[in-house]
Amino acid sequence: MSPHPHAALILVGHGSTTNPDSSSPTHLHADSIRRRGLFREVVCCFWKEEPNMREVYEMVDSDVLYVVPNFISEGYFCQQVLPRELRLDGPTTLRDGKTIRYCDPVGVHPNMTRLLIQRANEVAPHVPREQTSLVIVGHGTSLNENSTKAIQDQVALIRAGHYGFAEVIDAYMEEAPFVKDWAELTTAPNVVVVPFFIADGLHSFQDIPVLLGMREEVGEALSESGVFHQNPHQLQGRHIYYSGAIGTEPLMADVILDQVHDFDAKHGVSDKPAMANDEVKSSLAYWLNEGLNEIGQIAITTNTDGTYSLCHIADRGLTGLQVHHEAHDALFISRYDASGAFRPLHTAPTLNRGWRLDLAGLDELRLALDFFYPAAIGMLRAQEQEKLTAVPLREVFARQTGMYRFVNTLTDEQCHALIGKTCANDRCLRRILWPLNDTQPMTGPAASKTQPNHAPNALPLLCIEACTHVVSAARKVARESAEAANKETP
Repeated sequence: MSPHPHAALILVGHGSTTNPDSSSPTHLHADSIRRRGLFREVVCCFWKEEPNMREVYEMVDSDVLYVVPNFISEGYFCQQVLPRELRLDGPTTLRDGKTIRYCDPVGVHPNMTRLLIQRANEVAPHVPREQTSLVIVGHGTSLNENSTKAIQDQVALIRAGHYGFAEVIDAYMEEAPFVKDWAELTTAPNVVVVPFFIADGLHSFQDIPVLLGMREEVGEALSESGVFHQNPHQLQGRHIYYSGAIGTEPLMADVILDQVHDFDAKHGVSDKPAMANDEVKSSLAYWLNEGLNEIGQIAITTNTDGTYSLCHIADRGLTGLQVHHEAHDALFISRYDASGAFRPLHTAPTLNRGWRLDLAGLDELRLALDFFYPAAIGMLRAQEQEKLTAVPLREVFARQTGMYRFVNTLTDEQCHALIGKTCANDRCLRRILWPLNDTQPMTGPAASKTQPNHAPNALPLLCIEACTHVVSAARKVARESAEAANKETP
């Protein structure tokens, strides 16, 4: 793919509030592409993690943005949720002086075939293909017919490509043909099973091994059992070779770039590079020069040689800290709290201590801060320019579909109480900028969260719309209210 030095690449993943492995492949592929220098900026955003799809635009300065969904199929999320949350009008959206190009999801690209073959070779080396059945496993759902199309297309491509397998089949967790029937679906003595998922998680660690018969029941220990490293598994007189999710394959980064290339070819894109815009980075340098050297729980030290050092505020001045040198290390430093628990909310006041991050320059500093507190620096710059738009809580609720649509039943009083509890400073360090609706501010228990809560020498953490944690908490309140009402009904 030809370089796009004037453009930003935005990778969109699903993410999770409970599984730290969910977003890892997206971050790793972004880092791989970032190191190649093909784009001016490379960032990630998620449906269930930070930064969300409304915040990510504040993380980039480029006027041309390529959005690539790191999803397997052209199903519900890629056709409805992502366009809605990213405010897209179609393949190309012009808004606020930016050109946003929405590419196809990675899982539907024909080059996924190469990754599947490589994964099969890795998991079952030296096993004769003519004695091997290849099973590509998906989730399956009756809600969207496209959810299985990507897998069926890959099965057809591998069959037509004459790669030498005894047979190639698709199987699903929740629709026929079922994974649990693998022994009846295949005939070869060796069976290679590749989960067609973006990330390893409950499905690949636990559910599929149980369906295959590799484990008797789903349990927490399965994710720690090294299930991918015990091949082959002896089951029903066959050898089962089980791989990790296809989305963890490093070559997925190349498929992401293939989707950008194909978008340009399909739409006849031929850009003329524009002047680089470094407003966010310039603002960061100005703020540091003005003595604003804290953000959240992080202290920023500007060294005499032009480098920067970050540490936990409580560790300022301490020696013996574990030293890191890469901006990407911030992602791993911030992932778990002191007890080892996953931190899905970056602005929770639970950042671990005992580390120092030394960075070579301003570019690395900005990237690291975006890993610690996604979009925080960009949102501050937009606020200074009076370009930051907060979304009322009722508007966020109105966008919800499926099981989350019931959040619209909450009363105003319930909303204020919910925000006061869910967004309290001992849970989140952000300052809320959004009102209840266009005419009514947040009041009662939520009022304090709309006031500045940062030190004079600190950069504030801003919140421009209710996050997934608020929506999930609202759904719980709505469900409890409905259940209570039903009990009262004679």
